[in-house]
Amino acid sequence: MSKSGSTLGRYASLVLEIFRSHYSPGKTSFEFERSELEATAKNKGITLPKNLGDVIYNLRYRQQLPDEICNTAPQGKEWVIEPAGIGKYRFALHAKSRIVPSINLIVTKIPDATPEIITANAKNDEQALLAIVRYNRLVDTFLGITAYSLQSHLRTTVRGIGQIEIDELYIGVDAYGAQYVVPVQAKGGTDQLGIIQTKQDLACCSEKFPDLICRPLSAQFMEGERVVMFELTVQDDQIRVLQERHYSLVPADKVTPQDKIEYAKLARRSLTPAKKKRKR
Repeated sequence: MSKSGSTLGRYASLVLEIFRSHYSPGKTSFEFERSELEATAKNKGITLPKNLGDVIYNLRYRQQLPDEICNTAPQGKEWVIEPAGIGKYRFALHAKSRIVPSINLIVTKIPDATPEIITANAKNDEQALLAIVRYNRLVDTFLGITAYSLQSHLRTTVRGIGQIEIDELYIGVDAYGAQYVVPVQAKGGTDQLGIIQTKQDLACCSEKFPDLICRPLSAQFMEGERVVMFELTVQDDQIRVLQERHYSLVPADKVTPQDKIEYAKLARRSLTPAKKKRKR
């Protein structure tokens, strides 16, 4: 393996070589073919993973792009790797946007309905998180709708994007009969939320479920075995948070009478219409 490969790691080194081959000062985007990953790896003596998509996934959500790439971005901008069709990707400059949980948000205790056998045998953070969200009906609780899991790890193709994967897809209905499609991202470990997956989720739902209201969600583990839920959208080419809630899954007897009183106060407050100020 090349020196740059051993210093940066296989994935970062590989993508850096592709960036160098296409970038010139002043460019704000350029496309490259999936086949370039293989050709570049062979040329540089870099061992590829069996799943080529893992290279791009890691550099979107787990690793930072190499400094040489980041340093070419203007202030307030960052390079992201977008899908650009079947077998194609696009390096593009976007406004910097990272979503991290608020540290001072109220935590709501929820009686834990996760079957113990599931908790004992969950193999990784993402799978455990999806199971927790499903068994505790956190989509319903968070959005205030009745939601049903339609499919886990949905792989499909979207026009102009190519193949995508949605961690879990829910279909829901509210008290007025309005119907929703809810794509859920599960982020475990050090994975970060980025604009690409939210844009993909929105594009997929618009194409596959045009008559349903799309409400993209993300779920993450926090310290103290908490789960944070975000409702997301894209505005001005940045990922935005519409709402955020933090949940702590506990045995039912750990939800104290005082907790119930406080939650009832919050519920009444949310249901009470804001009073209009009187004109003087």
